[in-house]
Amino acid sequence: MVRWRTLTGLVAAALAAASLTLAAPAAADSPITPNVVGGSRAAQGEFPFMVRLSMGCGGALYSSRLVLTAAHCVGATGTNTSITATLGAVDLQSSSRITVRSNYVYRAPGYNGSGRDWALIRLATPVTGLSTLKIATTTAYDSGTFTVAGWGAAREGGSQQRYLLKATVPFVSDSTCNAYYGGDVIAAQEICAGYASGGVDTCQGDSGGPMFRRDAANAWIQVGIVSWGQGCARPNYPGVYTQVSYFASSIASAAASLGG
Repeated sequence: MVRWRTLTGLVAAALAAASLTLAAPAAADSPITPNVVGGSRAAQGEFPFMVRLSMGCGGALYSSRLVLTAAHCVGATGTNTSITATLGAVDLQSSSRITVRSNYVYRAPGYNGSGRDWALIRLATPVTGLSTLKIATTTAYDSGTFTVAGWGAAREGGSQQRYLLKATVPFVSDSTCNAYYGGDVIAAQEICAGYASGGVDTCQGDSGGPMFRRDAANAWIQVGIVSWGQGCARPNYPGVYTQVSYFASSIASAAASLGG
C-alpha cells in the first residue's frame, strides 16, 4: 500500500478538518506516512533552510517569505492563516526558534494525488538571517548521493522528533524504482532514492521536506521534495520524491506571483 510521508491518517484527518491545511490522500484507504530513519542529529545551523510546518510536514525556505513543500501537505490554493512555520533551530523547543504564520497557500495546479506534489506557503512576515535553498533548474544534479533531513519519525510508525535528523541516500534509477513499485512512479515528475537493503529513508512527518546535494560551487541545491513510499526504510522500497527540476519553471512563476 502506497503511503504519503505525512502523519497518520487519523491525525491528518483531524488536522485537515480543523485547519483545512492538509489534503486528503489519493485513495480513501491510503494511510498517510515520512521522518528520517537511520539518520543522525543535525548540528545547529547545518541546514538553516529547513522548516517544520504545524500540520506535521517539512519544507525548505525558498525565499524570505516562501516555503516550498508538498502539495499533499496543504489544502487548496488561497488565503490560509492556519499554518505555523518553525525555523532557525534544530531543536523545535529551542528558545531561539523562529515561528511565523502563513497567509497564503499555492498548491500545484492540477494536483490530484498523483504527481505534481509541490506547493508554496507564503509567510505573513519575511524571515531574515537564514539561508534559503535554491532549486535545481536542470537535471544535472538529479543523480549521485543526496541528503535528506526532517523531524519526522525515526522508524515506521514511530513518534515525531524534537531534534532535526539527517541522512544520506543514493539515487535509484526510474526503471529500478518502477520495478519495485509496479509502475506507480511517474518517471518524468518523480525521483527515487534509497538503499535496496532499506534501513535509511524519510518517514511519517517528513513530507514536503527537501532532498538536496552540493552543486558545482559546493552550495546546497534542492533536487527533491519528500512525497511518498511504501512504509519507511523497507528493503526494495526507496523513497519517492517530487523531481524539482521538472517543475522548476512552474515553481519560479508561482513564487513570482506570490511576491517572493
